[in-house]
Amino acid sequence: MEVKILENPAELGQVAAKVCADIINDAIAQQGKARIALSTGASQFETIQALVESDVDWSKVEMFHLDEYIGLPESHPASFRKYLKERFLSKVNMGKAWLVDGEDDPQKVIKYLTGEIRREPIDLGVIGIGENAHVAFNDPPADFDTEEAYICVDLNDTCKQQQVREGWFATVDDVPKQAISMSVHQIMQCRRIVTCVPYAVKAQAIKDTIESPLTNTVPATMLKKHPDWVLFLDKDSASLLS
Repeated sequence: MEVKILENPAELGQVAAKVCADIINDAIAQQGKARIALSTGASQFETIQALVESDVDWSKVEMFHLDEYIGLPESHPASFRKYLKERFLSKVNMGKAWLVDGEDDPQKVIKYLTGEIRREPIDLGVIGIGENAHVAFNDPPADFDTEEAYICVDLNDTCKQQQVREGWFATVDDVPKQAISMSVHQIMQCRRIVTCVPYAVKAQAIKDTIESPLTNTVPATMLKKHPDWVLFLDKDSASLLS
């Protein structure tokens, strides 16, 4: 594990995107293409914007999406498909993108995505951490045992409240109860993982992630077992660390 603390979210995004671009370009140079898994959410705004502006031949990149609410239309402001199309895919010449369709039958979606993601290794996972220390939508207590690539998960109240505070939904009752999520096991199969976590609201989750032993009540603690994990923080998100 490597931890880098930057001054603010903008600087974090620039530095993290440079690391991500270097990983992607190295993979393209070595094998002719790169495969990535990309997070969404408010904490990823700066990194995604900087990635869009990076010198990468995106036509040689394949992207997988981490998660999506079950039953939420793509037209909804909180849809992660909408997020990725508007903030990323519409701005780069992506070679191929596999998005999680929360409006289709979940088991059909899971079967399809599993077949695609397991064809070849994922070179880079850009993985966020939620206010409850979830990774993707694997809320505590996360399933550390399943080896499925994608799973259906229940969203806990802390996760729902975060979505409301960030402005994606008007009330907690408006947040869907379930989502399709890449599993913790599948996330850990990424060859390299870069995690970007700015903002003071994430400070407790970061403290718990760094200072807690491995536990599914703090799902992000699993990332510490990855052999090549870089965690980018800003001064606010790092403020509670010893």
